[in-house]
Amino acid sequence: MSIYRLFEIIYTLLRENKVSAGELAERLGVSRRTICRDIDTLSLIGVPVYAERGKGGGIGLLPDFVLNKSILSEQEQSEILSALHGLSNIKTNETNQVLQKVSAIFNKTPVNWLEVDFSDWSNENDFFKDFKIAIIERRITQFDYYNSQGNKTFRRIEPMQLSFKSKAWYLSGFCLDKQDMRFYKLSRIKNLVVTNDRFPQRDFPADSGNPDQSSNDQQMVQLKLRIESKKAYRVYDDFNENEIKKQSDGSFIVTTAFQEDDWIKGFVLSYGSYAEVLEPKHLRDIIKVETQKIFEKYL
Repeated sequence: MSIYRLFEIIYTLLRENKVSAGELAERLGVSRRTICRDIDTLSLIGVPVYAERGKGGGIGLLPDFVLNKSILSEQEQSEILSALHGLSNIKTNETNQVLQKVSAIFNKTPVNWLEVDFSDWSNENDFFKDFKIAIIERRITQFDYYNSQGNKTFRRIEPMQLSFKSKAWYLSGFCLDKQDMRFYKLSRIKNLVVTNDRFPQRDFPADSGNPDQSSNDQQMVQLKLRIESKKAYRVYDDFNENEIKKQSDGSFIVTTAFQEDDWIKGFVLSYGSYAEVLEPKHLRDIIKVETQKIFEKYL
């Protein structure tokens, strides 16, 4: 059931008095059976909706029906408007239209309490809106994907969900080439095309919301760092509080887990001389070799 669709039905009936099930189905992009189920749901929660058969019939509301006195308290109305306002930060016309309509029905002005921007500072590679449309409309997408080693492959997938984990956006989808679920970091996607090819709805795997469950994941490594006090602002940005132990000299010992790939080298080196790898030894040796290479470039 879609809350958006139920509100759209109510708004349409308030505005147009009486509408056929077929017309509602066509407007909302669902079947007549779905509309009938929605009408039953509205009736069960107390909305005085009725249906008349025959010529001139259709679905309507009793004349005295007022939405904000029927099924929603003042607090519930405010919560709905707040949620819609949060969604409007995605910058989609559809959500803004719903927000305006529901605000008019409730006779309330939503409080501008939240600002969300899904793009990075460069404003490049911002596919959030495109994937949202592809997921909702079940449209196959295709794109070039660069893995952690920089290798490019062409992917054609059925997109299912966007998720945010560890400071990055990921897309989960069914890969048509591998015939299996896969996870993709949005920042590694290039040349996205949302096709007109539709795909059937699939059952979501239980672990589909966790990018760490992907079969493409690298091995996790336990990382122990000593970081000087001058980088305290980064320490508390980059790590959880329970991973940090402050030392008597103001420095920090950080113990955490990361995927062992090329990214971790860049992450450690981004601290410059202010960070030292204590464990594991093989990563310490890798950083030592990398810093030697950097030194040699400046001789």
